[in-house]
Amino acid sequence: MAGDEILIFGMTGDQVMIFGVLLLALIFFVWGRWRYDIVSLLVLLTAAIVGLVPWDQAFLGFGHPAVITVAAVLVASRGLLNSGVIDVMAGWLSRAGDSPTRQVASLTGLITLLSGFMNNVGAMALLLPVGVRMAIKSGNSPSILLMPLAFGSLLGGLLTLIGTPPNIIIATFRAESVGEPFSMFDFTPVGLGVAVAGWLFISMIGWRLVPARRSPSSKERLFEIENYLTEVLVPERAKLAGKTLQEVREVSKAEFQVLGLQSGEMKIASPSIFHPLMPGDILLVESDADELKIFLDDTGFKLGEEKKLGEEALSSEDMDIVEAVVKTDSRLIGRTARSVNMRWRYGVNLVGVARHGVQLHKRLGRVRFQPGDVLLIQVPREVLPEVLSTMGCLPLAERGLRLAHTRRIVLSVAIFGSAILAVAAGLLPVQIAVVLAAVAMVMGGILNLREVYTSIDWPVIILLGAMIPVGRALETTGGAGLIAESILAVSGNYTPVVSLAMLLVITMFLSDIVNNAAAAVLMAPIGLGVAQFMNLSPDPFLMAVAIGASCAFLTPIGHQSNTLVMGPGGYQFGDYWRMGLPMEMVIAVVSIPLIVLVWPFSG
Repeated sequence: MAGDEILIFGMTGDQVMIFGVLLLALIFFVWGRWRYDIVSLLVLLTAAIVGLVPWDQAFLGFGHPAVITVAAVLVASRGLLNSGVIDVMAGWLSRAGDSPTRQVASLTGLITLLSGFMNNVGAMALLLPVGVRMAIKSGNSPSILLMPLAFGSLLGGLLTLIGTPPNIIIATFRAESVGEPFSMFDFTPVGLGVAVAGWLFISMIGWRLVPARRSPSSKERLFEIENYLTEVLVPERAKLAGKTLQEVREVSKAEFQVLGLQSGEMKIASPSIFHPLMPGDILLVESDADELKIFLDDTGFKLGEEKKLGEEALSSEDMDIVEAVVKTDSRLIGRTARSVNMRWRYGVNLVGVARHGVQLHKRLGRVRFQPGDVLLIQVPREVLPEVLSTMGCLPLAERGLRLAHTRRIVLSVAIFGSAILAVAAGLLPVQIAVVLAAVAMVMGGILNLREVYTSIDWPVIILLGAMIPVGRALETTGGAGLIAESILAVSGNYTPVVSLAMLLVITMFLSDIVNNAAAAVLMAPIGLGVAQFMNLSPDPFLMAVAIGASCAFLTPIGHQSNTLVMGPGGYQFGDYWRMGLPMEMVIAVVSIPLIVLVWPFSG
């Protein structure tokens, strides 16, 4: 290309373009207007259109072993959850007592262990409500427990090859560089040391740095819904008497929800829109004062004798009132309850929304949902798990432990353990072993096909498939080598340890603002470039990228686990660095000597 022969500020045309594309990607990742999978697809398409990625190779990333492995690990993790083995382990936390130190140590220790072998978001889904319940019972603020819980899930990813997507990505880069990937437990010597140091710091010091926010875990304290629920009487001669709820909604211009109905001795929670309203019926209406006045004027209905009611009026044998946190990949994000038609599509009534531990007092139908929001919803009890899964939410109420089916537990552990041993012994490559484990779990009745597809975090899969070709373009255009040269120029004539430390710190900060998998894809070629320029083994530099990519402790946007606890913990954006910054310093101090010791520069 002609652009390759023209130097712009010492860079070729292709290098200018790849840096421009990545700069725009970084801006969009940080902005958050579009989800990271959409941004990554736009980056890939742009790189293909301008010629940085060959058109016939643009979508080869979706068949990359790292992508297949990540998807299979997510499925296998769901199988472990279904079997009940993780629930049994979570039950041990009841012995932690009321001491914050013991609670933090036990919660963080368990999730660190689990996240070494399963999806850390799956582990969070199980232990998040456990942590909330522990805080309520002991009278501690959930903020003291939940941030350590999230950080522990990140530490656990350092332990094994399958602990986190960055490790799988780094392993494939090593395979392309030296012909052999990292094996299952190659990450363990460094990862275990870092995880233990991080766990000790969190348990002894870190949790004390977290602000004790007002507990958003108790519905009675967080959601003061009695201010929005009003009894409305259908008078004898009301013009809309005998009409259905749907017809009443068509008449009134007000924003309201009917969450309950009493007709004589019969009480109905969340009545059907086709239910006729008879004289003497009492409606439980959710609305603010202004909208309530409009509703009464439009319908001719009157206030009941009990002006304000509490949460107990919303529940029945068939309906329940629950809290749930919006996940980072929820289909609700950026939409309102009205635009998504929560009542008609999911059978759900939105009763309240809390953000950062504070209940929102604006009209609920106009609230645009964000990741980490806590929703108070009225939902049919029998379909609660399916509805929350479809909406992309996690329940905050601690579920009862699954019945301990010994056969399922033994079978799931045997299948998963066999896959790990096969990879560790070099009998099978990781992508084959974990896919085989996932298929075996389906055939063994631990998973059904619907659970297979719903357990896969598709935004992460799209991100990986799209960013892998872009990472290759960064390498083939010489962009990675140019950044590597800059790192070496800054580190000067110092020992390689300085370059290693710079690579680790840069990756850490990048993972704080973009997805950790994207950070690994972009920084791995740079690590290889640094090793190549210094004529050293690539292993310590790749390991530094793996550690750095999994240490997103400064912001709530660097990792899904951090985002999930933001609402339930009542955290502000700036709360994370209070524990996160010293945490990253501890990890840097511990990991660099360990990397040099376990993975010498001479290779």
